[in-house]
Amino acid sequence: MTDPDVRDAIMTATYEALCEEGYSDLTAQAIADRTDRSKAALFYHYGSREALVAEFIEYLIEGFESRVTTIEDQPALERLAAFVDWFLTDPDDEELAFHTALLELRAQAPYNDVFRAKLRESDDRLQRALEEILRDGIDEGVFQDHDPAAVAALLLAAFDGARIRQVTLGRNEYLETIRAGTVAHVLADVLEPGIEFPAEVTFTFPRDERLVETNSADDRDEQ
Repeated sequence: MTDPDVRDAIMTATYEALCEEGYSDLTAQAIADRTDRSKAALFYHYGSREALVAEFIEYLIEGFESRVTTIEDQPALERLAAFVDWFLTDPDDEELAFHTALLELRAQAPYNDVFRAKLRESDDRLQRALEEILRDGIDEGVFQDHDPAAVAALLLAAFDGARIRQVTLGRNEYLETIRAGTVAHVLADVLEPGIEFPAEVTFTFPRDERLVETNSADDRDEQ
């Protein structure tokens, strides 16, 4: 078992290397250069680059879990607004570099069972988080009775599609288009009559402070 402080340092270095190098050019040496450890030491903790990247995805999932917990006492409608804002806000340069690297990583999943399993785990957690918000909204009387699993899947598909088009085509307007369309054509049918989707968020979805300490990390593609 890797010491938590050592793990944090290696995971932060992996994030930084992914932002700067991308996944295709990512090497163990590039990660080691951002820590006080050698490449050999990295391979001692993680036997391969594949294992290290798989652990990084797990690290992001753990961070997402803890961040969801910090806002679970907020009203469901406000949580949903924060979730939509988190996914569909224009990324800064560093976030865009990270999203691009993760898109490269996702492209490996059809050929790599380890990555596929981890990415499925990440996708399942995102789905559950949205379903929980939608169910809570029904209980709170702000959402009409509906199938939370189906609506959550539709939202994630729309968000992922917008992000992929924005990253690959460099068109940030896709994010705003999907945001407006989601509110007008999906969420409008979910909200109870008289309930309006917030025009502005009252709080933002928390970032992963373990990575924010050195960079403005975000795992929207994986969490």
